[in-house]
This record gives sequence, C-alpha cells and structure tokens, in this order.
Amino acid sequence: MRFKIERANAPAWVRPLVPLLAIVVTFIITSIFIIWAKANPFVAYYNFLIAPLSNQVSALEVLVKGTPLLLTGAAVTFAFSAGYYNIGAEGQLLAGAIAAAGLGMVLGPLPVYVNIPIMLIGGFAAGMLWALIPALLKVKLAVDEVVTTLLMNTVITFFISWLLNGYWRDPISMQPQSAQIAPSAMFPKLVPHQRLHLGFLIALLVILVIYFVLKRTPLGLRMRAVGLGKNAAHFNGVNVGRTMLTAALISGGIAGLAGVGEVAGIHFHLIAQISPGYGYTGIIAATLGGLNPLGVGLAAIFIGLIDTGAQTVSSAMGIPIYLGNMVEATLLLVTLGMFILPNYRIKVINPTPQKEERV
Repeated sequence: MRFKIERANAPAWVRPLVPLLAIVVTFIITSIFIIWAKANPFVAYYNFLIAPLSNQVSALEVLVKGTPLLLTGAAVTFAFSAGYYNIGAEGQLLAGAIAAAGLGMVLGPLPVYVNIPIMLIGGFAAGMLWALIPALLKVKLAVDEVVTTLLMNTVITFFISWLLNGYWRDPISMQPQSAQIAPSAMFPKLVPHQRLHLGFLIALLVILVIYFVLKRTPLGLRMRAVGLGKNAAHFNGVNVGRTMLTAALISGGIAGLAGVGEVAGIHFHLIAQISPGYGYTGIIAATLGGLNPLGVGLAAIFIGLIDTGAQTVSSAMGIPIYLGNMVEATLLLVTLGMFILPNYRIKVINPTPQKEERV
C-alpha cells in the first residue's frame, strides 16, 4: 500500500467554512502556549473575544484598531485580485501619513470641509506614488514585486526617521515627531470623548466601493481574469501590464488613506511608530477574508478584536501582550494551509498482486 497526493477540486460549500475552521484551529494551537504560561485558555479567550465587547469604550476601541486594517486589507485584496502581490501596504501607509502630516501643517486657515478632502487626496496620491516604482519594475522588467515592495517599506521607514530627526523635528518639544497638524485638518470624532473617528466611515465606504469595482465593473472583470491566469487573459485581449499597473497604483492609494487616518484621526502629528505593522496585518485580513472585500471587512474587525483583547488578557491574567501577535501570525499560516489543503486529496494505491508463473 502506498499513498499519492493529487489535486482535487473541493466542494463549493467548503470555502466559506475555511475562515471559521482556521480560527478554531488557531485557537487550539495557541492554547498550548497559554497553558504553557500556566493560564486557563478558556479564560484567556473570554478576555480575548468577549470582554472587549462588554463595555462601550473597549468595543469602540475594537473599531479604532480595525479601521487601518480595513484599508490595508482592502489595498492588499485589490492588488492580489489582479495577481499583483503587493507586500508594500506598510510603506504606502507611511507615505500617506507623510503627506497628511505635511498638508495638515500648512492648511491651517482653510475650513474642515476643504482640509479633509485635500488631505485624503494627498494621502491617496502619496500611496500611489510610492507604489509606482515597484509596479513599473514589475510591468516593464518583470522584477518580482514581493521583493521590491518589501524593500520600499524599509526605505520609507528610514526616510521618516531622517525627517523627524531633521527638518520636521517638533520645534517646541524637540521630540522626534512633526509639529501638530491644524485643528481644522483633524478628523471629527464619531462618538464624543472617544477615539473613533471619521476614518472608520471612510474605510467602510472604501470596502463597499472595492467590492463594487471587483464584482460589477469591466475593470474588476479584467483584474480577476489577470489574477486567474495572465496568459489566458492576454489571449482574450486583456492588456495585462496596464491592468496590473492600475491595480497596483489604486492599491497603494488605498493604503495611503490608512496613513491619513492615523495622522488626522489618532496622533495628529507624524511619529516614527505611527504604524505597528498595519500593512503586514492587512495581508492577514485579506487572506482570512478570502480576498473578498466584504469578508476582509469582517476579518479586519476580528483582528482589531484580537488586538484589543490582547491588552485585556495582559492586564487581567499577566500574559504577555505579544500573545496577540502570535495569534495573528498563527492565523495567517493556518488560513493559508486551510485554503490550499482542500484542493488536494490523499489517494491510497493498493498494489495489484502478480500472478505466479508455473514452470
């Protein structure tokens, strides 16, 4: 008897269950480390998933943490749908944050309804510009976009450090941060005395627009065709290079909006630690959501719940707050495995007995 792994199409009802199964398997795996830390996993996951929703402050904080993930997840989904593997959402977010901080410091005299659209357009344009170089290298020279977009993240991180320790250092506090943006450039709060801001509604709108574009427009059809097979799309008359370039630039612009939200809605100035990795976490949200914008929206809020719950677990049980990062990393690996494994099956091959020859 021997075994053979072969491709097999999974039933249609399996794929919607993949995210739920991935979450369950992730919690089972990470519970081992919680037990190792001499804590009760059931109590830990209660603090992870239920406690943050038990009061208004922490529930709203879940939405606050989910807001940038809605945008970076949408950005990754949009690019991945066209077969362009944009790992640079983190750098594009930072580009949008730079643009928002720069514009916010010089747009003081203008009213809110003028400042905010200008900052959004500026952040979107900055994200597009930062995504342009890797996109051109991919389209014109076939350079792997995974490498170039990842390297661009490092470049802009050092650029921000140079800015904040030089020309943009706050002249009042002398801290490595930019001066505060004008009050008229700050996003209005959706709930008084809470951190939830206009960026959350903008992120929801972006999710809906991306869903419509991918599912209901000719551009979305071309992107999905390229994502499924570049050669087949080219054979059917799709301009593959132009489609991938468009997807890459729009993806960068969406990620740039996440940077605008962090500057105009949370910090009100540019700091080096403005993103704790929202661009990379957006990849997890996109993967868990199955590259469906609506699913990505739910996944982003769920990851925001995990981030908020990690703080609750840390304060209530003394477990390191980095447990949340471990859960997210495990979730990504498990989700990838869950999406791949249903497309294969193990076939048992029984050797046929050979007939004995008589002399």
